[in-house]
Amino acid sequence: MRRLLRAVALAALFAATIAFAPPAVVPATAQEDAAAVRERLFERLLRAPTEADGRAAEDAIWRFWMAQGPTAEIRKDIDRAMARRSAYDFAGAKAILDRVVEVAPGYAEGWNQRAFILFLQDELDESLADIDRALALEPRHFGALSGRAHVLMRQGRMELGQKALREAVAIHPWLKERSMLIPVPGGPETPPVGQGI
Repeated sequence: MRRLLRAVALAALFAATIAFAPPAVVPATAQEDAAAVRERLFERLLRAPTEADGRAAEDAIWRFWMAQGPTAEIRKDIDRAMARRSAYDFAGAKAILDRVVEVAPGYAEGWNQRAFILFLQDELDESLADIDRALALEPRHFGALSGRAHVLMRQGRMELGQKALREAVAIHPWLKERSMLIPVPGGPETPPVGQGI
């Protein structure tokens, strides 16, 4: 029971970190491929002038990542895993995501979502391994970087955790977890609002 309560509390804390939007295809012109859409979305995120604009850009990127599932069945599996996670059936969610990463090892979001489940199950080293796989496929995955920061800091590895968080904020200046940054000696006392570190 204590483990479940702890997992529930952690899920609430990290929901923003590895949140997701419902799958939807990001509109693109016929000539625009996925790489061009990705670049446009990340540029919009980096240049967002307000927090509301940053959140809108973040949501668009999450929709893009979710829509990149290689098949409709994989995208449905991700939805099913998220439903299991919402019902606190972490073992059920992990079983679904185990299949996702086996069938679609090149799909970054499968690794990222399983990393979150592993975190909730207190399997921190395994979570970090999945985060590494997600980042190898999507180096600008601010959710995975923020997740890495949370895992490392929970392990007491503050310097590495802060480094990961700074990398995430450099990509997503409006990241909610930016308030967790510890000022660097000789640097600014607090991170500038809406600016990367």
